[in-house]
Order: sequence, then structure tokens, then C-alpha cells
Amino acid sequence: MRGGVYDIPQILLSLRSKFIRNMKTAVKIALTAALLAVRPVSAQQSAETLSLEDAIAVTLADNPAMKAAAYEERAAEQERRAAIGLRMPQIGITGAYSYMAKDIGVDLNKLKGPVNDFSGKLFGSGLIDPALLPGIQQLIGPIMEADWFLKVQDRSFGSIGGEVTLPIWLGGKINVANRAAKLQQQTALAQGEQTRNALICELVERYFGLALALQVVEVREQVVAGVRKHLNDAIALEKNGMIAHGELLYVEFKMAEAERELANAKLQVRTISSALQNTLNRNHEYLPVTAMFIVDKIESLDYYQELALSRNPLLNQVSLKRQLAEEGVRLQRSNFLPQVVAMGGGSFYNYQVAGLVPRWAVGVGVNFKIFDGLNREYKYSAAKQTARRVDELQNKAGKDISVLVEQLYDQLQSYRNQIASIDSSLRFAEEYLRVKNAAFLEGMSSSADLIDAELNLAGVRAERLQAAFNYDKTLAQLLQAAGIGEEFPAYARRNDARRILFSEK
Repeated sequence: MRGGVYDIPQILLSLRSKFIRNMKTAVKIALTAALLAVRPVSAQQSAETLSLEDAIAVTLADNPAMKAAAYEERAAEQERRAAIGLRMPQIGITGAYSYMAKDIGVDLNKLKGPVNDFSGKLFGSGLIDPALLPGIQQLIGPIMEADWFLKVQDRSFGSIGGEVTLPIWLGGKINVANRAAKLQQQTALAQGEQTRNALICELVERYFGLALALQVVEVREQVVAGVRKHLNDAIALEKNGMIAHGELLYVEFKMAEAERELANAKLQVRTISSALQNTLNRNHEYLPVTAMFIVDKIESLDYYQELALSRNPLLNQVSLKRQLAEEGVRLQRSNFLPQVVAMGGGSFYNYQVAGLVPRWAVGVGVNFKIFDGLNREYKYSAAKQTARRVDELQNKAGKDISVLVEQLYDQLQSYRNQIASIDSSLRFAEEYLRVKNAAFLEGMSSSADLIDAELNLAGVRAERLQAAFNYDKTLAQLLQAAGIGEEFPAYARRNDARRILFSEK
């Protein structure tokens, strides 16, 4: 030491040097942790690591929406099989028992009087030998006294039999029903594909959202640790009169701000973690291990638009709805045609059924409606209008999807360009911090400037992560619109895919 007048600046420089060494150590710890991608915060040490591909597999296997879609597909398949059964004969067994008020028959008792008169005239005509009359009268007497009711069917009877009906021609209704059932099955498959793509897009957003939030928490913790150390140094410097009280207040303000941002970041982690668990349908905390990425070069816009027109599940559903509307027109047209059905039946067992009733019968029935109050005409016209409406909706949906793909594609390019711009800002922020460190050690810069430089570098790196998150989310949405959402992990494995981490350029 040259003299006492230089003791205070020397002490200040010593304290500042000590602070810089501590800050550098804290920054190195933060950078090393970030290089290892995503690490758990202290409250999540028991969380299970999960890669993006494994997360997709779990989601597609366990998410309730996928299970519901699978049930819908199975139901549609059974409906299609049921429609095939319309071509088959319908066979049934019937049984009946009846008890009537009286027997069915012919009452001949009214003929007794004429017969009795005729027999009296015949006996008195002398044409019959008188010796034979007693014998004849003895024979006729019981007959005349008997009940002349001829029973054809007993009042109590029953039977068991079967019947068969076979549609021969129903105006095309059976063909329409089968084609409509097949279209409904294809619609269920398209809805399942839509659910699958939407879940992958949702998973990517929540998976990388959690990765981003965890890294933000880690950054905020390092910032709080660094500012807290600087606050302790500033308190000591202010106590010794080496810095103004206003500079201490500024550090205290930054400390409160850093703690508030750390608390908000932790809340964000908890919220996104719950959302990810909901998508996975698992009640367990997970840590993402797949880093966010950008792809330097992807296919052209025309490539994704053509894919969307052929594979987008929503467009496929609209196309199927149009075909269903056309089948509805054919169904209403069939009402103008005759219907022909073959039928037959027979009895297996009869109880007190008259022998006059036949035991079996076959035949053909024809039904042709002539007039029904113009009901068919109006329904046919309504079906044609519905088909035209769906056709217009299909045209509009195709244009909307093309515009959506173009918007997502442009946003994707914008985020990639944004990351390139942020890389330039990152180099500047790193150099600016280095200059401020050197100036602080030489006593040419204040502690407030150094803190601002540190926070600025952390902010630029966090902004870079946010841009990468936006890129991945938009890429997932683009692939969903193109109908190839399941190919998202393949983009992360491309040779030109760049991982984006907190400490990497």
C-alpha cells in the first residue's frame, strides 16, 4: 500500500473482485446444468425422466380421447357388419295360442224342419213298404234329435312355426345402407386420426413447455443466488461508506424482482406439469429429457399443402360427409321404386288346429306406392340441397386448410429467423457482460451496470429458448394440419436438427 488515501479504493476493488469470482462460479454452474438439458428443481427430485417419443407412445396408448376414438371405430365397424346383414334372409320362429268365444263351424240345425217335413211326406206317400217304416223311423229319430252343428275349428288352438323373408329388390335401399355404413366407418377412422394428431400437437406443446419452464426456473434460481450474493456485498460496501445508499436500494429492488420472477416460474412449472400429466393420463411427475430443436431446412410449402389436401383428417371427414349426402339422395330416390320381397313359412307343431289349415306357404310380395302427398318429392329435393351444401363446405374447407398451412409455414420460418437474430444478440450480450466485468474490476462501472448485464444475458438466452419452443409448437401444428403429426419425432432426429439449450448457441 502506498498510503492510507488509497486503502478504501483498494478494499473496494478487493470486494468487487471477490464478488466477480463468486458470480462467475454461479454462472458456470448454471451453464453446466443447462448443457445437460433439463434437470429437476429441488421439489421434483423424485420425478421420472421421459423422452418425447416415449411420451407420445404413452399418450396414444393411455389417453382417454384415444380410447374413446377406438370405441367409436369399433362401433362403426359393427354397424357396417350389421348393414351387410340386410342382404341376408330373415328367419324367425313364432308361436301362438288362441281361445275364441265359440267354435268355428257350420250350423245346419235350421235344416231339421224341412228334412222332417220331407221325411213325413215320404213315409205317407206309400212309396215305402209299411213293414220297413218302423226300422227307418228308428234310424232317423236319433239323427233328427242330434245337434246339426258341423265344427271346423275348436275354440282353443295353438301352433309353433317359422317364417322366412328375403328381400329381392328394395329400390336400392340395401346398397345405400351398405355404402353409408362403410362411409361411417371411414369417418370414424378419420376422427381417430384427427384425435391422434391433435393429441401429439398438444403433447409437444406441454412437453416442451415443461422443458422451457424448468430451465427458466433454473435460470431464475441462479439469478437469485447471484443477486443475493451481490446484495450482501453491497450491504457491506454501503456500511463502510464505499457506495451510495441509492445503489444498495437498486440491488434490493433487483433482488425482490428476481425472487418474484422465480416464484412465478415455479408456479408455471406446476401448472404445465399438471397439464402434461393430464395428456399422458398419468398421476406422476415427469422430467423432459428431449431438448427443443430447430431444423435448418424443411420441405417446401407446396409439399405440406398437397399433404394437407390428401391427408388432413378434417378434410377427409368433409369429403366423407359429401359422399354420405350423395347416398342420402340415392336413398330418397329409392322411395319412388317398387319393393319386392320373397317370403315363406310353415308350422312345426299344432294344437287342435283344423286339418283344413295348410302347414306351409311360400310367396312373393310387391309394394309400389303411387302417391303419398308429395312427401317423397320434397324429401328427395331436400337431400339434393344438402348434398350441394356439403359440396360447397368441402370447397371452403380445402381453401381454409391451405391458408392455415401457409400461415403456419410462414410462422415457422419467422421463428427460425428470430433464433438467428437472437444468436447475434446473444453474442453481443456475452461481450457486453465481459466488458462490464472488466470495467467493474477496474472500478469503471457500477454494480448496477454489472447486474443489468447479467440479467440482460439471461433474458436473451431465455428469449432464445422461448423462440425455440414457439418453433417446435408451430412445427407440430403444421404437421397436424398436413395430417402427419406422428412424424414430429422424425424431424428431431434429422441431421440438420439443432438442439436449443440455455447455454448453447
